[in-house]
Amino acid sequence: MTLLGERAWKGYRHERSGWWRPALMVLAPVAAILFQVYIPLFFRHLTYLELPLLVTVYFSLKRRNPTHGVLYGAVIGLVQDSLSSNPLGMHGIVKTLVGYFAASVSVRFDVENPLIRFLLGFFFFFFHQFFYWVLARALLGQELEFVVGQTLLFGLLNAAVCVPLFLLLDKI
Repeated sequence: MTLLGERAWKGYRHERSGWWRPALMVLAPVAAILFQVYIPLFFRHLTYLELPLLVTVYFSLKRRNPTHGVLYGAVIGLVQDSLSSNPLGMHGIVKTLVGYFAASVSVRFDVENPLIRFLLGFFFFFFHQFFYWVLARALLGQELEFVVGQTLLFGLLNAAVCVPLFLLLDKI
């Protein structure tokens, strides 16, 4: 292949990847939210998996901008609330905070390390569940129970899913 042909091919490949990245930023959360809403109807043991949260954390870590993290978390949370039986805004508020803190953490740490990703996945799942519990009690007056042991176990399971999910999204 000639030098001009190689440059043209690299330019074409760059254009395709430039088009695919915004599509991924829309398709990944939509797929995660649909997974969250519909898969537990058929497979009860997958109710612990919080894919919209993991996608929020991933894109907030990648963008490294708290403003984008806030907007991304708010949109994903509100769409998730609109498709579930939860009061509108509960996941929106919590995922907004998660997006902000994830983007803020990514500025300070190397978030490409799988161990760091595992720890952040665990931490943000626990943070998400705890803050949702606090909001449900404070804003809605609901008497939800916060089971620490179960939340820690589900946090570990979500963290174990987050590492391969982040690698998959990196490859795409």
